[in-house]
Formats: sequence, structure tokens, C-alpha cells
Amino acid sequence: MHPTGPDSITVVPMRLMPETAARLGAGGIVSVLNAHLMPETPPGFDPGRHLKLAMSDAAARDIAAMEAMARQIFRLVEFAKAWDRRQPLVVHCFSGLNRSPAAAFIALCALNPGTPEPLIAALLRQACDTAAPHRQMVAIADHILARNGHMIDAIDAIGPGAPAAEAKPFTLAATFYSGGGGQSAGMRSDAAPVASGG
Repeated sequence: MHPTGPDSITVVPMRLMPETAARLGAGGIVSVLNAHLMPETPPGFDPGRHLKLAMSDAAARDIAAMEAMARQIFRLVEFAKAWDRRQPLVVHCFSGLNRSPAAAFIALCALNPGTPEPLIAALLRQACDTAAPHRQMVAIADHILARNGHMIDAIDAIGPGAPAAEAKPFTLAATFYSGGGGQSAGMRSDAAPVASGG
């Protein structure tokens, strides 16, 4: 992996979460998984800094399921905003391909309300050529964050990425800075895989 600073978000598959959180000295962990696969909080890590979002990779098909997903995404947004950015945030799903890239994109949009969504999406794609953020998660977050469709448009613009069975870990700087001529952003990357998420 490329060097990771405290103000960063690292996305990994589930099997790498405990080791990555320990090695980076994570300030928070976000697990986005089916409830029966949800991992325990790593030993020595504060359970209060481990957000567990029970969410299937399949698209929600009815109002009740969509409302349940929306509640989880609202929790994600609040957790991201409460993160102090003094230690890295580690985000994972099962394979690191769909739900965790979506969660990272949502967190980055929530943390950087003045940064254009296409820029954040483009940096995500640059960091991970296989990431395929879960479209329904992004669409719901777009509504919660009042982005008027810009988040989902940005994800559609980068496409589904290259097929892969499991993502390679990747890291993105969590804060984007405005420069004199427009937006600029710091980025750290570690190539990654992705497949399209429902």
C-alpha cells in the first residue's frame, strides 16, 4: 500500500480488515455486510468506533427494504461526520468491490460538501480500477445529502470498472482542498478491483 496518513479512508475486503485496522491504527471501522456475516470488533478496538451496517449487496426491491437501507446510510453519514480524522478510517464489505467503495464515496461526499462529485468519483476510479460502487446505496445517499442526482451521475460516469473476484485495498485522502484555480485534492491509492453492485 502507499503511505497512509491519518486523514484518509482505506477500503479493503473483509478478510484484511483486522490486520489493516491494527496496522494503520484506525480511528474508525465501517463494516457493510449481510447481518449473518458481520465480524466481531477486532481485539483492543473500541466497539463504539466500529460502525456495523447490516446491508445486502442485492438491490432493495420494496419500500420497507429501501427504508431500512436508508436508515443504515444515514448512520454512515453521521458516523463519517463525527470522525475526527486524526486516525485513518477503514471501510470494508465482503469482497471490497461494491458496498465498501460506495460507503467510502458517500463518506467523502459528506465530508467534502464543496467538492464536485465527479472529482471525488474520478479519484476513486484512479485509486481503484475495479471498484463498482453500489448504485442504490449512492442513490439513497444522494437524496439524504441533497445532491440533486449529482452523486449517482458521477458514479455512472466512471462506469462499473474491471471485473474481479476481490478488490485490492486502496486509500483516498479524506479531505479535498480548494485552490486558486478551482478544486484540487490529495490522493493516496492502492490499486483495487470492483464489480457492479446492484
